[in-house]
Amino acid sequence: MNNKTKTPLFHVSRRAALPWYKTWAIRGAALLLALVLSGIITSLVTGEDPFAVYGAIWKGSFGTTRKFWVLLQNIAMLLCVSLAVTPAFRMRCWNLGAEGQALIGGLASAACMITLADKLPNWAVILCMIVTSLLAGAIWAGIPAFFKARFNTNETLFTLMMNYVATQLVAYYCVVWESPKGSGTIGIINPKTQIGWLPQFPSQKYLLNVVVVAVVCVLVYIYLNYSKHGYEIAVVGESERTARYVGIKVEKVIIRTMLLSGAICGLAGLLLVGSTNHTLTTTIVDGRGFTAVMVSWLAKFNPVWMILTSFLLVFLGRGAGEIATKFGLNRSFGDILTGIILFCIIGSEFFINYEIKLTRGAGKEG
Repeated sequence: MNNKTKTPLFHVSRRAALPWYKTWAIRGAALLLALVLSGIITSLVTGEDPFAVYGAIWKGSFGTTRKFWVLLQNIAMLLCVSLAVTPAFRMRCWNLGAEGQALIGGLASAACMITLADKLPNWAVILCMIVTSLLAGAIWAGIPAFFKARFNTNETLFTLMMNYVATQLVAYYCVVWESPKGSGTIGIINPKTQIGWLPQFPSQKYLLNVVVVAVVCVLVYIYLNYSKHGYEIAVVGESERTARYVGIKVEKVIIRTMLLSGAICGLAGLLLVGSTNHTLTTTIVDGRGFTAVMVSWLAKFNPVWMILTSFLLVFLGRGAGEIATKFGLNRSFGDILTGIILFCIIGSEFFINYEIKLTRGAGKEG
């Protein structure tokens, strides 16, 4: 009895590492394809001129000086949270609790602003805010880190559940500190005295956040690529067995790295409460803890490339809002275009990592 086999039409194999310019050429082609697809869908669904829609996306971020600074502020805050989760991700420890860690950092800042306003001078309140926010975020990440290192618990679920605990804690204190009474919200904290408000540059109130996050970006890049701790993180991420073989204390690295991750998230909470909003709500982090996962992954855990991916996501998000305002469309349509663009960009990673070849003699039976 003859056995007949059919040769596959395509063969998929993993690529060797591509030069950086080829990698970004593939991503650029994916972005161009996304724009073409988005234009076709825009014309078919809404009848609007695609180029007018693209112009609105651009104006959503660069239309005025204020919009530009809001863009920079949003990029800075998303980048800050993304930098926070990156050391843990490089170690293959999936910290999905950045949202809660930033919330807890913001809660610590708000607590200092409210309870210490009439007890300490402004500089001392700000110093307490910095210390407690970093410490609170570190502790919130350190709890799942301890159980991961000691009992090998699932850090993904643990950190994810900690988000809900943090949200409910903030919701509780929003009622405790509500102003005015009965509103269920805190309102602007210390609006008259401005105690606990971080200093602002004379030209622009968002500049402090941008500068602080830029410094953090440089420090995280150096830490991950040129320090002993960064080397240990990379080794543990490749293989815990190998790390133990060369004498690295894996449990210590896990806890230390998660503490660092939580502390940077706490810094994000400090900037949101003390510099940007001067209040605290359960939604103040605005989902950045989850978006940061995409930013970090798209940038291959490289802090420098994360600046570009943060810009792309914030730019598209603000563009979606501008489309809804200018053309009177549902905000969801702008999100659809954003989804198409992100889908194409994320899909391009497949062609960066793999190549597809047409098999010789494809379809022949033998």
